[in-house]
Order: sequence, then C-alpha cells, then structure tokens
Amino acid sequence: MNYDLIVVGTSFASSFFLKKYLEKSHAGVKVLVLERGAYEPQRERIGRAQKMPFGLVPYVTNTSTGITYTNTNPGKPWIFDPSFGGSSNCWTGCTPRFMPNDFKLQSTYGVGMDWPITYNELESYYCETEEIMSISGPDSTPYPMSKSYPLPAHKFNTIDHILHNQYQELYISQPTARASKTGNRNVCCSSSICHLCPVGAKFTIENGLLPIYQDPRVTLVYNTQVLALDIQAGLAKGVITLSSGQTRTYEGNVIALGANAIFNAHILLNSGDTNEHTGANLSEQVGYYGYIHLHDLDNIGGSTIITANGFMLYDTPARKEASACLIESHNDPIIRAETGKWRKIAKFKFVFEDIPQSKNRVRLGKEEHIPLIEYHGHSDYVTRGYERMKNKLPDLLTKLPVEEILLDKNAQVSESHILGTARMSVNGKSGVVDMNLLHHSYRNVFVLGGSSFTCISAANPTLTLSALSLRAADKSF
Repeated sequence: MNYDLIVVGTSFASSFFLKKYLEKSHAGVKVLVLERGAYEPQRERIGRAQKMPFGLVPYVTNTSTGITYTNTNPGKPWIFDPSFGGSSNCWTGCTPRFMPNDFKLQSTYGVGMDWPITYNELESYYCETEEIMSISGPDSTPYPMSKSYPLPAHKFNTIDHILHNQYQELYISQPTARASKTGNRNVCCSSSICHLCPVGAKFTIENGLLPIYQDPRVTLVYNTQVLALDIQAGLAKGVITLSSGQTRTYEGNVIALGANAIFNAHILLNSGDTNEHTGANLSEQVGYYGYIHLHDLDNIGGSTIITANGFMLYDTPARKEASACLIESHNDPIIRAETGKWRKIAKFKFVFEDIPQSKNRVRLGKEEHIPLIEYHGHSDYVTRGYERMKNKLPDLLTKLPVEEILLDKNAQVSESHILGTARMSVNGKSGVVDMNLLHHSYRNVFVLGGSSFTCISAANPTLTLSALSLRAADKSF
C-alpha cells in the first residue's frame, strides 16, 4: 500500500502534526504511523513503579532489542522514552511560551541566530496548543497572549506571593499541563512524581490525543524503528524500517519525522543527507538548583510541583553577553534539617539557554540502527549567565528574609530536552528545514520537534514544538 502520509513516532511533535493533518484531510486519506516501542498504558506503568525501590522507574534509553545510541560522553545522558506517547509519559508538564525575542536573538542581541518565523506567526498556534493540553496559567504574562489560558493558575506558595507582589508579570504562576481544576483530567496532587502522575492530572498523548490513533484512516504499527528515507530523484518515496531483525520499506507520498532530535538526524544521515548542519548543534538547556534559608518565615502552600516562573533575568540587555535565565520555584517536599526550621527554606531552579555549537552532534555509528553522539559541553555563554545570576540573586531576593543562599556549583546532568540537529533556517546553507519544517532538499519531508529549533530558549520547549507541528500541518494544505 502507498500511504498519503507516513508519520515517524507518537510523541508530541508527531501527534500534534497528525491531529491537524486529519482535521484538514478527506475521508479517504491513508496514514501510516510507525512507533519504535510498544504501548504501555499508564496503569501498567504505575504497576511497574510499585515494584521498584521508592517507586522510581528508570528512564528508558534502551529497548528489548538493545541499546539505542552510543554515547562518547557517558557523563551526559540524553533522556527520552521510546514507547507510545514518547516523552509525554515522563515529562513534568511545564509549558511557558517562548518570549518574542527568543525568535530574533541575533538581530536583537547579536548572538545566536534568528528563526525564520516570528512569535506573532506562531501565537495563534500557541493558543490552540494550550487549549488542546488544557493548560493552567495566570491572567498576566511577560509574553503577549491573544487568549487566556483554559484553566486558572495554580496557587502560589508563601515566597511566591512575596515575589509576585514585587515583580508582577515577571514572576507568575507557572503555565503548566498539570490541571488546576477538574475537567478533562483530575487535579494535580502535588506529590512530586510527575514522571508517573498517578492521578492523571498531567496531559499525555494517551489521555489527550489517543483518539487520533484510533481514527479509521490511521494504521499504527508498533516495535518498528525507522532507519532511513528511501530517497529517489530528490524526494522521499518511503521509509526503510527495522523490526524483529528484518528490514522493510513502506511507501508514502509525504513523510513526517517526529522522533526526537537524535533519531530525526540519524534517519536523515542514513538517507544520505549531506547538509553540513544535519546532526549538528545538539543542545539543551542547562539547569542549576539553589536553596534559600529563610529567617522566621515558613514556606508552605502551593498546589503543584513547580509553582512559579521568574523572568527577572530572562529578556534583558545583558543577554548580549550572558545567557537568559528562567527561574523555577520548586514545591516538591523539602525540609531544612534544623530543629524548628524545617519549612524555613525555598528551592529554586535556574535554567539557562545555550547557544548551539556545531561540535555537539549526532553522527552515523558502526551499526546502521545505532547513532553516535558527540557532546563536548555547553558554551561560555551559559557560564557567564550563571555568574550573572549568582551576582544578581541577593538583590532579587531582598523582599525575602534571607539567611543564606546555597547554589549548586555543578549543573544538572540533563534537563530532559533534546534539541537541535536539523535547525530551521531561511535556506539550506544555514540550516536543514524551512519555516514550515519542510526539509530544504527533500521537499516532501517534514522534520518535526525540537530538532528544528534554530536557537534554544531558557523556557521549556514542549509547548513550542507542539505549536510548530500544528502550524506545519496547517501550512501543508
């Protein structure tokens, strides 16, 4: 059978693209979806967790057929879940938008590279994505919004109230896919096990978009890895797959690559893509934790795991020299190990953007189905951003009764966001895909997800990559 559309993967990028595609397609369209892993319902995931120490289920980086990638830097893991729903099964559900200047970093601050689209061109798709995910969020934000969030904001904890009163729209209740009221999903239980979300408060592909995979126009095949595109005369005529040790080719008129940034790039490289940017610029945000000891103030309350986002160090003129920083107020169970001071503590995470570097990249490995990852580290731009945050933080917290500020010196090993490797650009000389996520050379191939990011923001990427998928499918008609 020759399919009208072949979709690779079932995570955010693929699912939002498929949703819009089906909405705009006729009744006779034929779609094939190829999922590398299997379908494990949430109730089975929870059952598996109950058998693990402390309910901790390790993130999956291999499958029943073996390792998924070769890492030349074992100290830098790349976290994802190769099963139905992909990273929606293990994400925390944080959904701030990018700032308008995130799309024009070079023209505004002289660093990085401008995207070929603007915030305004994506804004309506942000609204649509927020509606689909039933996002909880505040009335006032530092980025412009043409529609309000579908659900009300989560409640602040004690220190959030103080900082919001001081900074207003620069310190807001975090926009999140963790429900604040009963509706499509249950209310967030704030138990800090969001990778499982035992109450079903967090948006996932399973609880939010499963019906699109049950559409009679869609054929879903599990346990099938896409190795390469079948390129003929400059177009993709189909995909070459591996399943149970056997290869097979499926024919299709349009291909949408919705694997993560590692495997999208690997598929293109296996297909003979010689664009110098394909596989390059592998990146993600860099995060550091900080703990604030408080004098005679108990930090209590809050209705979710991450209660607020602070933008005080984000979009400022200092971005010309130092990375933007998004501040997260973390509300997971934490105590101060001093008698009488258990709740006199606040926990923050400081998340920094990075400037993608070509030396961090995905390459072909020794085996056709296993990519090779070379990651050398983040840029000095992040280091300067961290130093700026450390110097500015005492002044930012003057309204709190601070006894002591304790900052991690070492970054977290991962922010669980895999970005870059097929960046969006105005032409094939500066990137891999165009503003509609179509490959510059293979004009019937969409490359979806975080792999298309021109630059990365300090903000979490999932909302933006999902909105980009809706837009790409919309513009394809």
